[in-house]
Amino acid sequence: MDETIYQQLAKYIAVDILKQPDRVIAKDEPLISSGLIDSFNRIDLSLFIEDNFGVVIDDKELKAETLDTLEKFIALILARRK
Repeated sequence: MDETIYQQLAKYIAVDILKQPDRVIAKDEPLISSGLIDSFNRIDLSLFIEDNFGVVIDDKELKAETLDTLEKFIALILARRK
């Protein structure tokens, strides 16, 4: 299951946010702390997660300390879907 979530998130970030469809995003690659995605992108990503996985992410959670990698996003999605 988490591989499917990873593929969907990585593709969304590469294609829709970064506009780099060939970009491969590792599960442990820093997204926020590295500046790869900015505050506007974080909102878009949280809306994508809500629409596609039925999980709501509070704006306060969208920071590097809590959700900096795809691994952390996946863990949050899996925990909240149960």
